Amino acid sequence: MTLVQMQPRSTNATPVHRTVADAMDTAGPQVCDDMTVEVALSVMASARTGHLLVCDDSGLCIGLVTQAQLTAARDSSTYTDRIQLRDILGDRGPFTSPVTTLAEAEHAMRYRRLNALPVVDEHGRTLGVLALAR
Repeated sequence: MTLVQMQPRSTNATPVHRTVADAMDTAGPQVCDDMTVEVALSVMASARTGHLLVCDDSGLCIGLVTQAQLTAARDSSTYTDRIQLRDILGDRGPFTSPVTTLAEAEHAMRYRRLNALPVVDEHGRTLGVLALAR
């Protein structure tokens, strides 16, 4: 016979809605958008990370690049050693807010097939990164 310890269940318990701020990781390496692909790959290897946060000249987060994106850009037939991160990022984003619920952020990430998502404040400054658990 195995004993099972039971926890009392509250009848008036409300579900806890965790936010992105509860689960995000520190921002990690941030680089400027004028960095070349080769230098970015080198920084990524040195930092032992799979992504880099990319900021503009004023320090605002404009996106996140992954090793797969950088490798694809480098292996492209149109690649030159002058291609910068801003050239492969395109539009700003996507981003999430620290007050977004985890369920909403996870849904958006899975829908967009993202493994990591920058978390920014209302001014566009990087607060951290939300990554899907593997």
